[in-house]
Amino acid sequence: MFSFQIGWRFLWRSKMQTLFITLGIGIGVAVLVFLGSLLEGLRISLIDTTIGSSAHITVESNQRNTLLEDDDAIMQSIRLLDNQITVVAKALDGPANIVTGASDSDAVRVRGFDFEDAEGIYKFSERLIEGRLPVSTDEAILGVDLVEALNLRVGDAFVVFEPVSRREVTRTLTGVYDFRVMQINMTWLVMTLAGAQTLLDVEGISRYEMQVNDVFAADVVAERLAAELGEGYLVSEWKSANQELLSGLEGQAISGIMIQVFVLISVVLGIASVLAITVMQKSRQLGILKAMGITDAAASKIFLSGGLILGLFGAILGVSLGLGLSVAFMTFALNPDGTPILELALTPSFIAISAVIAVLASLLAALVPARRSAKLNVIEVIRNG
Repeated sequence: MFSFQIGWRFLWRSKMQTLFITLGIGIGVAVLVFLGSLLEGLRISLIDTTIGSSAHITVESNQRNTLLEDDDAIMQSIRLLDNQITVVAKALDGPANIVTGASDSDAVRVRGFDFEDAEGIYKFSERLIEGRLPVSTDEAILGVDLVEALNLRVGDAFVVFEPVSRREVTRTLTGVYDFRVMQINMTWLVMTLAGAQTLLDVEGISRYEMQVNDVFAADVVAERLAAELGEGYLVSEWKSANQELLSGLEGQAISGIMIQVFVLISVVLGIASVLAITVMQKSRQLGILKAMGITDAAASKIFLSGGLILGLFGAILGVSLGLGLSVAFMTFALNPDGTPILELALTPSFIAISAVIAVLASLLAALVPARRSAKLNVIEVIRNG
């Protein structure tokens, strides 16, 4: 307690010096909090944009152009295989054309789903900008770009040509979706699974689609799934098909860590240099204290206490600044529709870790001046004044 009081007094007597080093620590912590939240938010946004609304793992037949049996038992066994699997949905795909004139048509991709299950992957209710999801087999929804190109409105009927059986059927447009991807908006003809089976004149499904809790564990879950299902099934996952995206995410994580490490190094060097100067400035007082009987260990604790105090105040200031910067970013950096350009990932655990790192870095920086103060020779201090 005595060393702590002396350390506090040393800092209090050098108010401007203490203020500047506290600001330095605070700015360093603020950069850690803001940058860490920004990078994590960017990572989450990239994952959500690229694979957040798509299947992480798919199970198909290993025979080309062969459908799987529409089997609820297989679907249930997939659900129970691994607690990482959060969503399992059936999907049926097939080619078709929307007839736009006597001799004109637009090629589309028929996509049939059980919407209750597929909602967990594709979030159709959030993508709908008009109307409702299909309910009966003669209803469908189209993308906003295709609807505009065909000049259709919700409630209109349109003709779909199925090229295998060469049949023409009429479907009613019940809603318009927007995935914000033109290729999807221009090509997906979405309907109920039963509606797609009726249109394509089949009874099976193209694949089982699923999502997992940890997207980076998809390959491990896929391996278990392939071993469980055995021959006859082809199990694929997003990582093997998105190597460039995976490399980009890994590069982003590494660069973020490097930046944070260099910020920490600058904070440590700043604290160490200031406290080392303090040892020189306070050498006479330390010499008097040692002459009065203070031990080397107690002298070291004076500067360790100073480092702890600076770290605590710097962490509090830094967390406050970091949160303020994050809130300001999400308040003023907006898209034209008023939504934030990027949602920062402000997690209490990360903020707490940043504060703890700042305190530990301050203590680490205080070790050098603490050792110097312990080695201070009383006779030399008195002799040199």
